[in-house]
Amino acid sequence: MFKSIFNWSGGKDSALALYHVLKDNRYSIARLLTSVNTTYQRVSMHGVRETLLEQQAECLGIPLQKLQLNDQPTMSEYNQLMEATMIGLKKEGFTHSIFGDIFLEDLKKFREDKLSQQGFKAHFPIWKRNTRELVHEFIDLGFKTIVVCIKGELLDKSFAGRVIDQEFLKDLPANVDPCGENGEFHTFVYDGPIFDKPIDFQVGETVYREYKAPKDSDDNCFSSDTDRPNQMGFWFCDLLPC
Repeated sequence: MFKSIFNWSGGKDSALALYHVLKDNRYSIARLLTSVNTTYQRVSMHGVRETLLEQQAECLGIPLQKLQLNDQPTMSEYNQLMEATMIGLKKEGFTHSIFGDIFLEDLKKFREDKLSQQGFKAHFPIWKRNTRELVHEFIDLGFKTIVVCIKGELLDKSFAGRVIDQEFLKDLPANVDPCGENGEFHTFVYDGPIFDKPIDFQVGETVYREYKAPKDSDDNCFSSDTDRPNQMGFWFCDLLPC
């Protein structure tokens, strides 16, 4: 079996990809790797509290390793830290890195190229699956997830804090991917067939935050650089550990 690191976001695509790779006897998932904002002790981008991330790992029964990032790191800083992390994992006998990506070709190539430099191979268990079929499979398997972050120009505040179910899918605008694969929304999985028990939490306040839009953003919503806003706005729904 290939000793593997699983790149865990805490969201539904990660959970479904992990569900499938755990059934694949070629891979042994020995570690979860998650980027954490050390300034706020939250998962990078999604904003989920670090304590809830730790509870996920505990309920999954897989050791968690955190990629410690400062607030809004540069791509260069991220690459340097990731390279050092992968070198350390290589020394521990890891050979493969697993992702929950679905159809972003440039991102897949970026991951593969960076990993190959460290002697790693990448694996994508749900790659090229139909995203509508994936989200229905996720629900049918008994996974439970709540929306914790949404892109403000595509979804209104009311979508933050909603559990993903059939009604949620019906309410999504036509230009939003059912899995949010273009970054339209992010989720926190709190129950499902890969968890020992559900994770308890309370829904807190929903806040709006804006960030400087990176020039090399993978955002697919704008046809040219002149169309891109200088700021990107997001609604965050805070989850409080019980």
